[in-house]
Amino acid sequence: MRRIDYKRIVIKIGTTSLTYANGKINLRAIENLAWVLCDLKNQGKEIILVSSGAIAVGTERLALEKRPRDIVGKQVASAVGQGVLMQIYESFFSKYNQIIAQILLTRDVFENEIMLKNAQNSVLKLIQMGVIPIVNENDTVATDELQGFSDNDTLSAYVSNLVDADLLILLSDIDAMYDKDPNKFSDAKKISEIYVIDDEVLSSASGSNSALGTGGMITKVNSAKMVNGNGIDMIITSGKDFGVLFDIVQGKEIGTLFKGSKNA
Repeated sequence: MRRIDYKRIVIKIGTTSLTYANGKINLRAIENLAWVLCDLKNQGKEIILVSSGAIAVGTERLALEKRPRDIVGKQVASAVGQGVLMQIYESFFSKYNQIIAQILLTRDVFENEIMLKNAQNSVLKLIQMGVIPIVNENDTVATDELQGFSDNDTLSAYVSNLVDADLLILLSDIDAMYDKDPNKFSDAKKISEIYVIDDEVLSSASGSNSALGTGGMITKVNSAKMVNGNGIDMIITSGKDFGVLFDIVQGKEIGTLFKGSKNA
């Protein structure tokens, strides 16, 4: 039995959990996500959602054959897709009278003391007012390593530290971390809990198998390192069924738990 007293929870949802295999937006999945998050909030949880999907939505809206790989293409797809994605979220969250807010961030926000404090104040005030912040990277302006994050796994770790979360949940296209790539090795064993991120853990991490997402297992492990040292727990699990979030807050052993420690 794991902890059941998590209150402030950051949930990162990847592109693959919001789209079909053909890259088109999965409206049923987003509707279900909205229902689950609203119900968690009704239980007294403070929810911050870090959502991918803007470029995928923009790619579909612009009728592009595939996701852009060049900087300008990503900027254009994101500029179109971010507004559409928020409109979709708004339509579903409003069914449950839940107010949402869009927060777009770049890496330089976390490297400037004044900008960082302003961002922190804004997000915490939104939470206090009962709003669910929906965070994404500002892909329209974040075009290089100096401004941008490598992926939203990393962004979610920054956000978790920003709001002093109790738990970060990474919903992915894999249900846990394994001792080796389960897509390549049939004898791969699931790792339930990790207390120390050592060389053995790092060597078990592998790249993403998704053509839609940008992160991989190594980025998730690095995200765990970022938050665990601040006492924040992190769980990696599958985003195929958002009902898994109910299981997590009920203390069930879902996915892989990276245990946070202030002494880490």
